[in-house]
Amino acid sequence: MSSRERILGRVRRALADVPDDPRPYEETVVRGYLREHGQRSVARTVDLLAENLADYRAIVHRCADGRLPELLARLLSARGSRSVVVPPGLPSQWLGAVDVPLVQDLAASTAAELDEVDSVVTGCAVAVAETGTIVLDGSPDQGRRRITLVPDHHVCVVRVPDQVVSSVPRALERLDPKRPLTWISGPSATSDIELDRVEGVHGPRTLEVVLLGGS
Repeated sequence: MSSRERILGRVRRALADVPDDPRPYEETVVRGYLREHGQRSVARTVDLLAENLADYRAIVHRCADGRLPELLARLLSARGSRSVVVPPGLPSQWLGAVDVPLVQDLAASTAAELDEVDSVVTGCAVAVAETGTIVLDGSPDQGRRRITLVPDHHVCVVRVPDQVVSSVPRALERLDPKRPLTWISGPSATSDIELDRVEGVHGPRTLEVVLLGGS
């Protein structure tokens, strides 16, 4: 008897006294948990997102629609970026004021090549206020997952208020579980047993989030 057969046999024995339930899984699982904590206005929800992003050491900027190209150019210049990788569906006007080489998100790009790129600019799928989390799903304005993991500097643009939700359950309602989801809460970081924090271990060392909205 193989290990697989032993494990499956134990599972069958453990479930032997569990009655069959013909109902779909979605109906048998009780989902009585809170979908969000408290009632907040749209403005307060965006403020909470900004607070929690900053708490995770992301750098937060607020920007009116017409000022985004200027802001992105300034952020990349302040960073000293000599090149920036862009997803294929990123609005071209966003980087209209940027005067450094733009690197396209190509399937043939290697990790070593992406490591030579200083920054990446993307959109996002949704942002969660209660957790300060940005979610990417590989849509055209976000590109492949690796372009947001290899370069050391990530600038993520969040459209406010359309892409901001209060809670994780609200975010899940908008996301397709079949897509490659990346959940980002601040810059990449880890700590050892003494809680010494090290940033940039398995992703960007610096995360800047632009909350885009208004005139």
